[in-house]
Amino acid sequence: MFENRTYRQQHQKKGLASFDITVKETNLNIQAMTDLTDKAIKAVLTCRNTIETYIKLCPEFATSLAPIKNPGPAPRIINDMIEAATLANVGPMAAVAGAVAEYTGKSLLADSYEVLVENGGDVFIKSDADTIFKIYAADSPFSMTSGILIKKRKTPYGLCTSSGTLGHSKSFGKADAATVLCDSCPLADAVATKLGNRVKKTSDIKDAVDAGKAIPGVQGIVIIKGESIGLWGDLKLVKICA
Repeated sequence: MFENRTYRQQHQKKGLASFDITVKETNLNIQAMTDLTDKAIKAVLTCRNTIETYIKLCPEFATSLAPIKNPGPAPRIINDMIEAATLANVGPMAAVAGAVAEYTGKSLLADSYEVLVENGGDVFIKSDADTIFKIYAADSPFSMTSGILIKKRKTPYGLCTSSGTLGHSKSFGKADAATVLCDSCPLADAVATKLGNRVKKTSDIKDAVDAGKAIPGVQGIVIIKGESIGLWGDLKLVKICA
C-alpha cells in the first residue's frame, strides 16, 4: 500500500529527526526535534478510533461524496472534517488525511516547536523558517524540478495535494497535482480534492483556480496538468536545482 513514497526522501528539513509510523491504513512521515514515535502512534490511534466510532453511528460520514449536515455535538475532529467538506462541497472523508495529519502534528507541538507531518501528500507543518516543498506531479515536467516556497509563519498551516494520476485516493479528475494552502489542514485537503476533481484537461485549470479562490480560508493554489500550471495566492513557485 505504501510502496510509492520515495518522494519523502526529498523533503527532509535540516535539524529535524525524521521517522515513519504506520497504524492500520495510516502511514505518516513525521519530522520533529526528536523522535516522538510513541506519542505520534497514540495520537493516530486516538484520531482513528474517534473517526471509526463516529462512522458506526453515522455511516454516511464514510460514504457520502457530498457534504453532510452537522448533527450537533460531536468530537472536534469530526466537526472540523464536516466544516471543511461543507466549504469545499465534497464528502467529509475528503478531509480525513489532512485532519489526521493536523491532529497528530498538534499533539506533538508541546514536545517540539517545529513539526512536519506528511500523510500521503497532505502536510501539516509548524516551522519558524521558510520552507520549500518539492512538487511531485507524475510525468509533468514540473515534477521534482519545481517547488512551492512558503514564507515562515508564526502559526501552523496545511499544504495538501490531490492527484488524479498518482496515489490511491479517489479523484474524478485528471490533474497531475492540485495543491492548496490553508491554515486548516482538513480544509486544504478537502479543497485540493474539489479542485483536482474539476481538472480533466488543461483548459480547466483557470476555472479550478477561480473556484478555489472563492472558498473562505484558501490562501494559495497550485494546479498542474502536463506542461500547464496555474498559480495563485500566498506562495511562490521556485526552480529546484539538481
